Amino acid sequence: MQLYSIDGIAVPEGATSGLLKMDDGIQLRWARWAPTGNGIKGTVTLVQGRAEFIEKYFETIEELRSRGFFVLTYDLRGQGGSDRLLKNRHKGHVSSLQRYVDDLHAVLDNLALSDLPGPHYLLAHSTGAAIVMTANQRLRTKIDRAVLSSPFVELPMNPALLSMARALAVGLVAVGMGGYYVPGGKNWQPDAYEGNVLTADRTRFERGQKYLAEFPDLQLGSPTLGWFWTVSRALKKFQKPNFGLDFALPSLVLTAGADKVVSSSATDALCRTAPVMGHIEIRGANHEILMERDPYREQFWAAFDAFIPGSA
Repeated sequence: MQLYSIDGIAVPEGATSGLLKMDDGIQLRWARWAPTGNGIKGTVTLVQGRAEFIEKYFETIEELRSRGFFVLTYDLRGQGGSDRLLKNRHKGHVSSLQRYVDDLHAVLDNLALSDLPGPHYLLAHSTGAAIVMTANQRLRTKIDRAVLSSPFVELPMNPALLSMARALAVGLVAVGMGGYYVPGGKNWQPDAYEGNVLTADRTRFERGQKYLAEFPDLQLGSPTLGWFWTVSRALKKFQKPNFGLDFALPSLVLTAGADKVVSSSATDALCRTAPVMGHIEIRGANHEILMERDPYREQFWAAFDAFIPGSA
């Protein structure tokens, strides 16, 4: 299964890639690499956020390999090089968050735990972190530790407006409009660096945009009403009083102090109730910490190295 290069950014050497077919027929694009140095410290499975793709993480993959890890990653269903779920391939859609959870377990069981050495760790960003959090009870028998970057615990919206938006979404989904874009949603279009809420690093931002411009198969537009409602139901579980107490997977949570995509305050509140969740805020960073300027990324890697045994 093809991985893409752009000028100045080659596919990391030694890649193995392919497609993994799920029980419902959806195929997920995956790729993995062996470590490049520092002995063998185990395996990190990287779980992306919404609208992301394997190529976006080449820099992170190389940093993990240099620390002595095998690295496995995959495109979530409905995005990147995995099968899309609607006729309009730009629509970010999923019918149930459980589909994401089942996909993660299939990737781990068939590609990571079966073929790659332990200990096994997860590195998950945003929606990927929400998937890991939802699956935490089953994951504790498979994974030693997880690092969660800017986890999608809640949207940074006025609670009353958010409640109204969710009530509207459930009504529209009930009458068969789950495949429609959220209000204002649209197909993928190039974004300008100025005014973006993802990163303050122009080079890394424009690198991602260049991939999408050169390889339209990777493009993804706005989420659908179905996606919004499906994820909203999962987020409600994170707000329940016992969720943090029952959370079973030892995790390090890193939030971005300037995040405008997800609610860092909601994440902080959750971590305060979860005995096995450590929390560090990287002040000044935007949502995509791993795509941020080097001073923010260095803080991320210092925390990662302190938490994941043997990585430093």
